Amino acid sequence: MNYTYFPGCSLECTAHDYDASARAVMRALDNELAELPDWSCCGATGAEVLSHLLSVALPARNLAKAQALGDQIVTTCSSCYFNLFRVNALLANDPDLQHDLNVVLDEVGLHYDGKLRVRHLLELLVTDVGVKTIARRAQRRLGGIRVAPYYGCLVVRPYAEFDGPDLPVSMDRLLTALGASVVPYVMKTHCCGGVLMTTQPDIALKLVGDLLAPIRDVDCVVTVCPLCQLNLEAYQRAVAGRLGAPVNVPILYFTQLLGLAFALPEEDLKLKANLGGAEKLTRRLEQLSAWV
Repeated sequence: MNYTYFPGCSLECTAHDYDASARAVMRALDNELAELPDWSCCGATGAEVLSHLLSVALPARNLAKAQALGDQIVTTCSSCYFNLFRVNALLANDPDLQHDLNVVLDEVGLHYDGKLRVRHLLELLVTDVGVKTIARRAQRRLGGIRVAPYYGCLVVRPYAEFDGPDLPVSMDRLLTALGASVVPYVMKTHCCGGVLMTTQPDIALKLVGDLLAPIRDVDCVVTVCPLCQLNLEAYQRAVAGRLGAPVNVPILYFTQLLGLAFALPEEDLKLKANLGGAEKLTRRLEQLSAWV
């Protein structure tokens, strides 16, 4: 099946490995992520500071273009998911905003009615493809690998309905079905600091340290958000002093770990784009995993 796909800005730059692995995993499951033509930035975290209407119009432009192609759109970035979903939630309760938005969209020949279904790839894989189907596709079990699933603070709240907002389990179920040992992790929805790393680094580094402290002994952390992945991976050396010990935990996108279970080639998963630790994980997988 083809799904209209909104990659977002991060997946063309710092998170290109997320984009590549997501596309590869979907192809391996006989599905296709069909990139939305002429998509544009969703506004990320900056647009709201300038204008509320702008923060709605930027993602709505993409939704308006996507609704001409089908009844749903899927994205991989948690911020993009939040911003796209937020448009529908706001329009449902604000007819004045609906009018103002379409005045803006009319300038580029578009109209949006607030009805397009917005989905995160994690939800799509768990609900549409199904955990059992994904497990059957695996070429090797992830037995012996201890994994901490980190959802971040946006993908399951405030709008998502496919999982619990405080202790989500969709990624846990998926990884367990592939044979991984999913460690209990109560911090799985706590904030990583996001863009505070550029404006209030002391606060953001404390948050990253708090997230890594209880899971320094896992084989990897898997996440669904490009900014979470960046913060948890790039600042391990910076938080080591706060934790009183070195930190060297691979931070993978959940699609990369799925791809390893599917035995997809490295060039499809872009593991070398990770800043460190992925080689240690792949070696351990070779030692421990059982081929199906």
